[in-house]
Amino acid sequence: MSDAVKEALVSDHATLSESLLARRYFAKFDRILPHLARVAAELESEGRLTRLEARVLAGYVQKLAASFRALSHKYLMTGRVDGTLPGAPSFDRHESGFPVAQELMVMAVDAAQADKHLAGMASEPELKDRMIRQIVGDLSVPTKLQFALSQRLYYESLLAGGQFLARNDVDGQWVADKGDRRQFLLHWAVYDTQSNLPVVYLMDVEDGGKRPLPSDDRRWPEVRAHLMAQAVSGLKLLTIAQGFDIDFPDLHPKRLRRITLGPMHSHSFTRQSGPIAQVLESAMAPPGEDWALVWTVEDLVAEREEPVKDGWFSTVARQIWQLHPMIGADTGTSRIERMIVLPERPYQAMAELNPPGFADLRKFVVGAGGRLLPVR
Repeated sequence: MSDAVKEALVSDHATLSESLLARRYFAKFDRILPHLARVAAELESEGRLTRLEARVLAGYVQKLAASFRALSHKYLMTGRVDGTLPGAPSFDRHESGFPVAQELMVMAVDAAQADKHLAGMASEPELKDRMIRQIVGDLSVPTKLQFALSQRLYYESLLAGGQFLARNDVDGQWVADKGDRRQFLLHWAVYDTQSNLPVVYLMDVEDGGKRPLPSDDRRWPEVRAHLMAQAVSGLKLLTIAQGFDIDFPDLHPKRLRRITLGPMHSHSFTRQSGPIAQVLESAMAPPGEDWALVWTVEDLVAEREEPVKDGWFSTVARQIWQLHPMIGADTGTSRIERMIVLPERPYQAMAELNPPGFADLRKFVVGAGGRLLPVR
């Protein structure tokens, strides 16, 4: 690793200015992200997620993978082209391991103009033909043409869509009818700018309105705007749920979950303190297995519903929330569960070291052939 790269990795927000290092970084997430969908499938098989919830989570993981693929195209020629372009990817080396939120914000802007960029570019076959002619005719490496092709692939991927963006607006799926109410699963996601981590929200809602919520052109825009404005990691789930319950009298939130996908720890790329640093250092895992990813689920469940006065002559239903007896007042949750996904080598090091705080952590070990092995 060059001195320039070592210097860049000193700060919390590091840049990957060498081509090989940038490729290794994106290749790491290319290996990691499919395992998160397998975790969702395992939780479904255990009955801890419904089929719909597992499918929704897997969809966000796929979007996240699409974002990483797009960024890998954008920065494919990092360190190999003279000048300011293509730049270098920046990531949060200390608390996250994921790209900084600014990367996804820029990607959203690029996506809005992808068709204009592509209109001014040569086609992929034409670029490849020029590369061959330069290699054969000039006996030189066509780095500028390679850069042009990488940018074309980047904008093509953005034009195709399906990326996890800084804001992923609220969507809703009907679940069932319950008496005079309809049950919906509302879900949305953000790339949190404070933690530089992808965060998914799931809310179970009973709808007592005359029209189904997602097709109600009066309530639905208000609900979406309200929930997106509350998608901030610093807010407690209790604060979000109570505010929603008060602002929408005919909507009754029954459960709210916040799922944080990360941080990603790697001895090669990130700076970590405490037991996880010792685990990864002791594992001495090869590049493809030098990682551990934490998955945190904050869960808030309604215990019961009670009528409260709303004006002089009417009442509305309000939720009474179940808070954890030990941590609920501080965290605003019914429970918090943390899980960790990691390859065999780091898991073996963890088992041998048996560090404090890891005994109650739910573990998913990636075995041979990519098999996911739940460990109690």
